[in-house]
Parts: sequence; C-alpha cells; structure tokens
Amino acid sequence: MKIAFLPIGNINSDLLERLHENLDAVFPGTQIAIADEAMPIPEETFDKIRKQYHADMILDRVFEYAAKEKALSRVLGIVDVDIFIPELSYVFGKAECPGKAALISLWRLRPEFYGRSPNVDLFLERAAKEAVHELGHTFGLGHCSNPFCVMYFSNSIFETDRKQSLFCSKCHLKIEQIMNGVGETS
Repeated sequence: MKIAFLPIGNINSDLLERLHENLDAVFPGTQIAIADEAMPIPEETFDKIRKQYHADMILDRVFEYAAKEKALSRVLGIVDVDIFIPELSYVFGKAECPGKAALISLWRLRPEFYGRSPNVDLFLERAAKEAVHELGHTFGLGHCSNPFCVMYFSNSIFETDRKQSLFCSKCHLKIEQIMNGVGETS
C-alpha cells in the first residue's frame, strides 16, 4: 500500500518528514511518499462570510489528484488554513469513508491558536492523530466510542489531546483485516 502526502499551500517540509515517521509506526509496511509539488489552495474554497475554507471543496481537489495517481492507495491533503463544513463551525479534517482521499488542517492544531506557548512536539502529535484519524476513515472506519481511540470524534482540541495516536483493539483489528486483504475497501 502506498500513501502520499499532498501539501496544499505552504507546508513545512520538516513537519511532513516527522508525520511520515509517525505514520510508519501506525501503518507498518506502507510506503509513504510526499508529493513532488504542493497544490495551491483553491481560492474558490474560501468563504468570505465565515473567513474559512470549505473542507469538502478542498477534499474534492485531493480526490481529483488521487484519481489521477493510480499507483497510490491513499492521498492525505495537508493544509494550513482554517477549514469548515456547513454543519460545523470548524473541522480538523475530512475524508472519504471509504475512499482514497483525506484532508487535515494544521490551523487549529498549534498550541498558539489557543493562546499557549509554541510546542512543536504537541503540534506534531496532534497532526499525527488527525492524519491517522482521517486515513482511518478512508479504510471505512467510522467514529469509535472509545475516547482514547484515534478514531474518536474530536469536537475540540481537548478531545484530540486526550485520545491516543493509535487505534483501539477493535479498530486495529478492522484495519489489520483490511490491510491483509480481508474486506478491502477502495
């Protein structure tokens, strides 16, 4: 299986490399690549009233990229703008469930967003959790009721901080079955 990170806009290459290392541990045996070129942030996805970017519209662009790249199993778009879906005031990410495309936003993952001091390790941990969570959706996993599972729905940064960066035993079993070809999706 091959997963690609697709930077959307200006994304720090060190962050991408560290995310790569974290995902290697969660999805062993998976090839993880970083797209050669960043995709520009589509201007039409900006909502002037909300002053945020529409996650579904950006995810559509990630899907278009994924559809062209047949050798890739999954594509994770990574953007550093505030994203939303109409029914929520913001989201940390969005994904096809199941599917090939996922998206995370780094915007609300930085401690500075909440008035705290910068903390690179905490920021990276949050980004890794959201990346694994959204990729989990691409495998067909829904939200988990276990508040410590990475598939738990984070309604706030506090819930993101509480959960682990790994799947609970129930979700892990589902992922293992999918990765071993039992019930493969997309």
